[in-house]
Amino acid sequence: MVRPPRIGSMEKAHRVLVVDDEPIVVDVLSRYLTREGFEVVAARDGAEALTSFPAFRPDLILLDLMLPRLDGLEVFRRIREEDSVPVIMLTALGEETDRVVGLELGADDYVTKPFSPREVVARVRAVLRRAAGRRRDPGDGLLSLGDLDIDGRSREVHRDGSPIRLTLKEFDLLYFLASRPGEVFSRLHLLEELWDFAFDGDPSTVTVHVRRLREKIEDDPSAPRHLVTVWGVGYRFDP
Repeated sequence: MVRPPRIGSMEKAHRVLVVDDEPIVVDVLSRYLTREGFEVVAARDGAEALTSFPAFRPDLILLDLMLPRLDGLEVFRRIREEDSVPVIMLTALGEETDRVVGLELGADDYVTKPFSPREVVARVRAVLRRAAGRRRDPGDGLLSLGDLDIDGRSREVHRDGSPIRLTLKEFDLLYFLASRPGEVFSRLHLLEELWDFAFDGDPSTVTVHVRRLREKIEDDPSAPRHLVTVWGVGYRFDP
């Protein structure tokens, strides 16, 4: 595990944990990120990632899904039990199922191998910018809509008085739609607004998160009252 020195700046460098078992991937990403002012620590397998995470306390994790000793999805699950740190998945072309599972667990973005290191750096910046925006602008306060209470400041959701546990991205999607009741938004619009994908974002990402949200906030997810599909257009929130 090699830790490059901090850049000589008064501003604290963002920390990125790169988790991949391919030395060339680790080397290239580390060099590009360090050159752009990030502080980088590398882990070569899942077990090392879980050891490095609490010691390094990264602001973002680049996580390969195919890892020795402990696979990336299990690493992701264990980290998510303790922390909401942004995660960008590194996936191969044939790992679509794992990628969908990662998005369901709350991953912020994914990059498919082979990739451009510049693209990865751009996505890291985009996800960190989005996370910083959530911290600065927690919303307008409390939304009370039917059986749902959505608190934009504490980022808590209650249904009939009982708390509902949402991932960061699930909350962002719910708050965005609930704060604009009755308006219809396409999957592409939601993808651009909430995920800030600058390259090849997949609209099915939105579909996955809507499905997960329905499972958590609807009496009958197959016949939703709140998160309604407008066929051929997109989604709207009905109070």
